[in-house]
Amino acid sequence: MFIESGVFGGIMGIRKLMIAVAAFLSILFLLSTYTLPAFAAFDGAGYKTINLASFFGEYKNSAFVLYNCETGITYVYNYELAQKRISPCSTFKIPNSLIGLETKVISDENHVIKWDGKPGYFKSWNGDHTLASAIKNSVVWYYQALAEKVGVKRMKYYIDSIHYGNMDISGGISKFWLHGPDGSLKISALEQVEFLKRLFFEKLPFTIENMKIVKKIIELDRGENYLLSGKTGSGMEAGRHACGWFVGSVENKNARYIFASVIECGYKLEEKPPMGMEAKKITIEILKSLKIIK
Repeated sequence: MFIESGVFGGIMGIRKLMIAVAAFLSILFLLSTYTLPAFAAFDGAGYKTINLASFFGEYKNSAFVLYNCETGITYVYNYELAQKRISPCSTFKIPNSLIGLETKVISDENHVIKWDGKPGYFKSWNGDHTLASAIKNSVVWYYQALAEKVGVKRMKYYIDSIHYGNMDISGGISKFWLHGPDGSLKISALEQVEFLKRLFFEKLPFTIENMKIVKKIIELDRGENYLLSGKTGSGMEAGRHACGWFVGSVENKNARYIFASVIECGYKLEEKPPMGMEAKKITIEILKSLKIIK
């Protein structure tokens, strides 16, 4: 009887273990399909592809990259464009801020640079700005002044250190990140995500304090259950829109996600708002549809 009961108990224990494993796997499956219902199979590059064409609509030449920091999985819409390097435009204000702080050209988020009195593209540019207000209003002249104070040698050192895109700043210290003939610096959506992963995990070659400052000044929206951070970027040339970016991070109670959205187009300026604004609007719609933000 003792042997029989022992064997019986062992069998029951194994059955309970198998049931528990099956339940655990079922939960994992449900979680993965709940957060990102649109994904397909892994592609050859090791990413999961998602179909987001309906969100981008008329912007046929667009791409989206989303990295789940908990699972380590990267989801990609339009891999061909996601790996194409284009001008970072105002998304470069993120590394530019880090470099300005690290070189002590600026002291903190409250550091003021005086306006030179020349009217800017937007009224919000006209006036003295701090680092925090300059990134919030995407003030180009502030970051041009910052870059000029950093200088070519130090700027190149840090761009190389963080392996930012093609690392080419030959277009001129105040123009290399902008779209146009002098825009020598290029980066892909996939590379934007890799850079931001290192920023949010504080793995870049900058002080922890400076990385925390930059993460703070790019916070955009704090909801009841999420924190959205990011930066837009818009490229224009010859009276037409050329490209738009929205890159950043969203953190909810379940996970942190890093994203990059990019649009290429040729609409006339009067036909559409800046493409960075369009990329931001579409990205938020995507994040809501995936129940990452509510």
